[in-house]
Amino acid sequence: MDSPLQIVWALGMMAIAIALSAWQRLGLEWNLAVATGRTVMQLLVVGYVLAAVFALRNPWAVLMVLGVMLAIATIVARNRISKKVPHMLPLVGGSILISTVLTLAYTSLLVIRPQVWYEPQYVIPLAGIVLGNAMNGAAIVGERLVSTLNNSQLEIETHLSLGATPQQAIAQYRKDAIKAGLIPTVNTMMVVGIVTLPGIMTGQILAGADPLLAATYQMLVMFMLAFATLTTTLLVSWGICRQFFNQAAQLVLW
Repeated sequence: MDSPLQIVWALGMMAIAIALSAWQRLGLEWNLAVATGRTVMQLLVVGYVLAAVFALRNPWAVLMVLGVMLAIATIVARNRISKKVPHMLPLVGGSILISTVLTLAYTSLLVIRPQVWYEPQYVIPLAGIVLGNAMNGAAIVGERLVSTLNNSQLEIETHLSLGATPQQAIAQYRKDAIKAGLIPTVNTMMVVGIVTLPGIMTGQILAGADPLLAATYQMLVMFMLAFATLTTTLLVSWGICRQFFNQAAQLVLW
């Protein structure tokens, strides 16, 4: 869409949605209007910022953008998990950072091989996708594990009294939480291209790219997301489990 008129027509769909909400008395008119306004403003700002970063092709500018994205993802994930568990912010941030760096390093060195590692055309969009999924994975595994551990005191202490180590006592809870964190990614991989055409592939096709080329890029993205999400959930769950036991291997609830 390269014409202001096309954008206006696109906004017409939200106008119709607001009208439908008013007609059915759903009370969603204000929420839809605010969401529409924020979408327009946020994406326009991001568009201008990225245009400047792409023009500069400066590693520090790229790192600054990635740093802001990482900080926001960390705060959002931590808030969805718990503010009571100590050291949750650095734990979540470190886990997302490690998984993102490993994923991007592997992709850049072995798959895409750009001329420079900080090529914004590749690093920023791929990092954004990875960070978003890592954030969701961290939030799901963290919330699930913290809730389960807090509600399973009797079972855990029974295992400990019978001689189990803390890791053995909570091993099943950790596995279940990790599986829950991976469910959205695995489900998407199961039906990609059959039930849905993901955003990357759809965007490239709309931009005129060859469908087969778009499909190969989407494969890369899906594999990146699976690896990054699994790595993040492993690290976050490991860190949370450590916070629930003291040096005497006693359960500590938060």
